Amino acid sequence: MLVFEMKRVYPIEEYCMGCGLCEVYCLVEHSKSKRIVDAYRKEFPKAMPLNHVEENGSTSISLSCRHCEDPLCVKACMTGAMKKTEDGRVVVNKEKCAGCWMCIMVCPVGAIQPDKTNSTVASKCDLCVERGTPVCVERCPNKALVYEDRDGGN
Repeated sequence: MLVFEMKRVYPIEEYCMGCGLCEVYCLVEHSKSKRIVDAYRKEFPKAMPLNHVEENGSTSISLSCRHCEDPLCVKACMTGAMKKTEDGRVVVNKEKCAGCWMCIMVCPVGAIQPDKTNSTVASKCDLCVERGTPVCVERCPNKALVYEDRDGGN
């Protein structure tokens, strides 16, 4: 097994207030226009956030792919659509995805979801690789998300 040292997005539960801005900024970042009003009201199909906020009573947390060291989603993928890249990211090739949802069933953090624009393929956090720092981390008003390298990754 290869061990990758890489940054990942980690939530800090006690700082999350469930505002959902991480979802908003993620959706805008993955939209065609990169403008909030256009992304929500004028683009069809609308982009989707690649993370989601889970709430349980007064506790909330932003969930996104942890790009695990030993990803169960890659092992469970029957078509090879889920893959671990050389830089350690876990990515989905939507052309290969058969929509069997095995990746969703085995994900330990519930970070993979059906794509809302094409419900036959899986969708997950891509770490905003072209930005350097994921937009959810950069824009979280309470700093409830951090982008850092930690030992392990599962």
